[in-house]
Amino acid sequence: MGGVTSSMAAKLAFFPPSPPSYKLVKEEPAGLLLLEPFPHRENVEILKLPTRRGNEIVAMYVRHPMAKSTILYSHGNAADIGQMYELFVELSIHLRVNLLGYDYSGYGQSSGKPSEHNTYADIEAAYKCLEENYGAKQEDIILYGQSVGSGPTSDLAARLPHLRAVVLHSPILSGLRVMYPVKRTYWFDIYKNVDKIPLVKCPVLIIHGTADEVVDCSHGKQLWELCQEKYEPLWLKGGSHCNLELYPEYLRHLRKFVSSVERPRSQRPNLWRGKDRVEQPRRSTDCIEAPRKSTDQRDKPRKSTDRSEKLKHHEHKFNNGEKFDKVRMSLDQSERSRKNVEQHDKSRRSIDVHFERAWKNIDWRERIRAG
Repeated sequence: MGGVTSSMAAKLAFFPPSPPSYKLVKEEPAGLLLLEPFPHRENVEILKLPTRRGNEIVAMYVRHPMAKSTILYSHGNAADIGQMYELFVELSIHLRVNLLGYDYSGYGQSSGKPSEHNTYADIEAAYKCLEENYGAKQEDIILYGQSVGSGPTSDLAARLPHLRAVVLHSPILSGLRVMYPVKRTYWFDIYKNVDKIPLVKCPVLIIHGTADEVVDCSHGKQLWELCQEKYEPLWLKGGSHCNLELYPEYLRHLRKFVSSVERPRSQRPNLWRGKDRVEQPRRSTDCIEAPRKSTDQRDKPRKSTDRSEKLKHHEHKFNNGEKFDKVRMSLDQSERSRKNVEQHDKSRRSIDVHFERAWKNIDWRERIRAG
């Protein structure tokens, strides 16, 4: 069972754009790393970071001269930092923050293969870079996780008690819960955010679209209920899984959140300070599970969405039309990547048979215990 789950995850859980949306080149004689086709910017630095699992990941650091905070951004599935490049620059400008975005192992020009535990090592390498290369302190860092990126974000946030804040964008309760309405945490599940979010001690903002066809909005709402220090959530009416950045409320609410957490704690508005008892992390049904020994599980592929009308409706997001066009091109690249994912449907069907058999075994075991 464990071997089947692991092999399925290795093949189907992650969908890096193929081919990558950018090339990594070294500019001589200075030796600067650049992302083609993007021109060099004085405030953008391209990096290659080693991880504790032996891979080398590509990251981009965007500097803002008036920044009080630094965002560590873990992007979603079927995307790489080439597709996120313009959005990262825009977020840095509008939020007045430094921002470090990175590609997971096997994504973009990062080496290795994608897996749950590789993503944990990847975000640790990015966080270490912020501390050692840029002098960022834990209390000045905001972790931002989008979709599958909510997994490494929640894992790291649960282990860092002095973070400034966390943002979870279209997050998942866990990998298995995306596919099945399970009530318990099983040993073979991955990205067990439902068990880790109660351990996060800083303010948490949840952003989710009410019409999300990939990860139901109920995932975000349940995670919000489990947070120790809740911030006013953003439920974007009609928002799907891949277009929340196009809503004007998205940037407005995010800016308000960053401004709030940059203030002294006594002056922070809109926080639901937990009067209720904090729910303890749920225990796995397999008592022999070692810490973080979950096997990799596939993240449900994103469905294609018709965004032409939404793009027309939301083009006022940025004041400069040219900047919006660049972000739109990045989103279009992500859309093409998601269409490539659909080509794997045939192989996924055979893999799903194993899931169904495993699920029947779980149901049978639960009936035996109940009896």
